[in-house]
Amino acid sequence: MENGAARPVIVAIDGPSGTGKSSTSKAVAAQLGLSYLDTGAQYRAITWWMVTNGIDTDDPAAIAAAAGKPEIVSGTDPKAPAITVDGTDVAGPIREQDVTARVSAVSAVPEVRTRITELQRAIAAAAVTGIVVEGRDIGTTVLPDADLKIFLTASPEARAARRSGELKGADVKATREALIKRDAADSSRTTSPLAKADDAVEVDTTELTLEQVVECVVTLVEEKRAGK
Repeated sequence: MENGAARPVIVAIDGPSGTGKSSTSKAVAAQLGLSYLDTGAQYRAITWWMVTNGIDTDDPAAIAAAAGKPEIVSGTDPKAPAITVDGTDVAGPIREQDVTARVSAVSAVPEVRTRITELQRAIAAAAVTGIVVEGRDIGTTVLPDADLKIFLTASPEARAARRSGELKGADVKATREALIKRDAADSSRTTSPLAKADDAVEVDTTELTLEQVVECVVTLVEEKRAGK
């Protein structure tokens, strides 16, 4: 197949926080002309809605009852990913601490995962040229038939240093403890836990620069396209 008529390629990139998932996914999508979806932002968006609307995020039944209410719209431009809830731009607010502290609890509710997973599958199916989808259960649950599955890892120390760099002024030790706690919550939840798919390619980013990780993933995608 000629490059100009390359078939749509679906790339799933999973892994815990601080492995470079978002930066890598956006850069790979931009370089290859693919759409991009940050699934974590969708879970943050529904969590933001719950917090804003006074839903008790310690009450799974209350969360489940409200899961279908917010309208979440995700933009898929890797250069300017946007997300709105009921028409409100929430790209900034969903990164705030009150949302970060509650997102694991909200994400663990099966009704929330069903709602968001359906949304993610619809977005992936509509991507004409293909899409890079990043999250924690994409290769295992959301898009098990993805053309390429990548699982990014890094040492807790490297991840904490990156995250505290992103969260200006954050304490590396506290950040590391928070990451380990969130990993444990996301890996042990009953519905769609954070896990590496059996057929995923694992890339340890601890010693790699962002450019090296991007180059590695782009090569894997191009090899996958060429082999089709």
